[in-house]
Amino acid sequence: MQVWRARQRAARLVVVATAAVVALAAAGCDGAAAPGSSTGDPRVTERAQPLSALTAAPDARALTGPTTATVADADIVPITRTPHPVLPATVTDVQGTRVAVRSAARILALDLYGSLAATVAGLGLGDRLVGRDVSTGFPSARALPVVTTNGHQLNAEAILALHPSVLITDTTLGPWDAVLQVRDAGIPVVVVSAQRTLGTVGTLVGEVAAALGVRAEGRTLTSRLHGEIARTEQQIRRITPRDPARRPRIVFLYARGQSGVYYLFGKGSGADSLITAIGGIDVASENGVRGFTPLNAEALAKAKPDVILMMTKGLESVGGVSGALQLPGVAQSPAGLHRRIVDASDYEVLSFGPLTAQVLAALARAVYAPGS
Repeated sequence: MQVWRARQRAARLVVVATAAVVALAAAGCDGAAAPGSSTGDPRVTERAQPLSALTAAPDARALTGPTTATVADADIVPITRTPHPVLPATVTDVQGTRVAVRSAARILALDLYGSLAATVAGLGLGDRLVGRDVSTGFPSARALPVVTTNGHQLNAEAILALHPSVLITDTTLGPWDAVLQVRDAGIPVVVVSAQRTLGTVGTLVGEVAAALGVRAEGRTLTSRLHGEIARTEQQIRRITPRDPARRPRIVFLYARGQSGVYYLFGKGSGADSLITAIGGIDVASENGVRGFTPLNAEALAKAKPDVILMMTKGLESVGGVSGALQLPGVAQSPAGLHRRIVDASDYEVLSFGPLTAQVLAALARAVYAPGS
């Protein structure tokens, strides 16, 4: 038990900075306005315009007004409808623990981002999910019971009540005593990587697929996702300025108004890889932010963003665009002066799973051709 706890503590030290920030705001997440609620700020909503048909604005840095980036289809398309798990599957998880999974009949896949349940669905095992975390929001999973409380806290009793045959999780959720309680009850617990960037999409699929005995399906899904991302990035390059001086300067602002939590996300947070992939300049990373830093007027003035990227619920939690303009330094930035705030679904934007290519496409449409 002491070895297990030591591994848990060590693993938590390598969790990306994003997890730490969101955990600070966990209590405030559920209190945000529901998606689609009125904040008094008219926003252009990007729907399903193909990137290949887009005509980008002559100068994306000069665009004005807020935009909501919306993926064309928020549900998960599985790689197969008839997966064939090869079980029992024995894996060594990221903490060095050997775990034997004997059944994939009742799956719980829980993490801060909703990535794990989406990955299970992408592997064709979505109908075996028996519960979800609060961050899992793709349509076919919304009816599942939520087993996290106060935002992102694991509830061991709620988990055990669902009689899962396996729990897949990472180090972004707690308390870890809840994980230990589930494992002590005899349920296999597989801890996978907590890193979420464009570069880890295939790694995460592989870890989940191995735990559930669907390695072949995992390889196929990884190939599909890498292909989708590559094609999308190629299409985005067609509409992005070749001259780096003309590329939009973008910052990711994490906000939870109920908790008074406001951070700029930088290098290694995952947001940096999104911004780079859509041809933008991640100004937080440019200014030396690693992980995250508290929002302050000086930092934002130094960054000079043309676009502020936010989560939809985060934007709603501060009262919409008008409220965001009251945050330190926002109104004085080029993005604030132009009211140029792009928001995207909390369930999707940092999940780095089966919807990654669609998220990139939605962000690119919102940044370069709002209203097209």
